[in-house]
Amino acid sequence: MAHLHITSWVIAFALVGLVTTFTRSGNEKAAKISHMILRAAYLLILYSGGSLFAEYMGSDQIGLAIVKLLVGLWVIASMEMVTIKYKKKKPAGAWWAQLLIAGILALILGFGFLPLGILPA
Repeated sequence: MAHLHITSWVIAFALVGLVTTFTRSGNEKAAKISHMILRAAYLLILYSGGSLFAEYMGSDQIGLAIVKLLVGLWVIASMEMVTIKYKKKKPAGAWWAQLLIAGILALILGFGFLPLGILPA
């Protein structure tokens, strides 16, 4: 499940870039299609992340897993707000900053503190 999770958030980050690029260039149709695919990627992220979270239930790492879950939701919310702000042609700098901070925190928590090798058997 970890591979699906990592693949889906890599695709989501790429799609955020596509949506913002298409919106800036004025290609609204491509931006809309990319945004809908991005929302489908959010569902994959939530499904695979929920499955990974369920694996941590009952372990001594549950506190960190809850924090990681909340940070992951923050990343998804930031991605969505960046794309919406671009579509509405409003400043998105604060949301980009939040996306960067939340993304770094999620990577640190996911790869640094919650590796899958520490799961109970």
